[in-house]
Amino acid sequence: MSFDIRSITLGSDITADDIAEDLEFLDDWEERYRYIIDLGKQLPGLPDELKTEDRFVRGCQSQVWLETDYDSDAGKLYLAVDSDALIVKGLAAIVLSALNRQAPKAIQQYDMDGFFDRIDLLSHLSPTRGNGLRAMVAKIRHQAEQLDG
Repeated sequence: MSFDIRSITLGSDITADDIAEDLEFLDDWEERYRYIIDLGKQLPGLPDELKTEDRFVRGCQSQVWLETDYDSDAGKLYLAVDSDALIVKGLAAIVLSALNRQAPKAIQQYDMDGFFDRIDLLSHLSPTRGNGLRAMVAKIRHQAEQLDG
């Protein structure tokens, strides 16, 4: 079976607004964590051959890898993230819901901190987990900047 980054539908079938609405519906953070972990379970894992040093996200508490594919005809950047921790895969799914399948300029301009505030995410993560989440977003933005050049 080959890996198809474009089959990841976060960002189209499931958007940041969808996730925010789902989280707002849940009563407490224990339920929200379960929801985030379930989101992570929906992300396909990256094949081992894509878990390389250049795809590794530095600054994360867990091991995290980012794969990107740019469709120049559509002007969209496709994203895939994998981690050895289920909660981190869930956090990656949240990021992908906002940034996957977007134009590089839109990725750079998206108010990710505003989105995290909307869902009250960072105040419920450890400082190291929050820093790792920011590192993931920074690496995605860096890829987008390279393309937008």
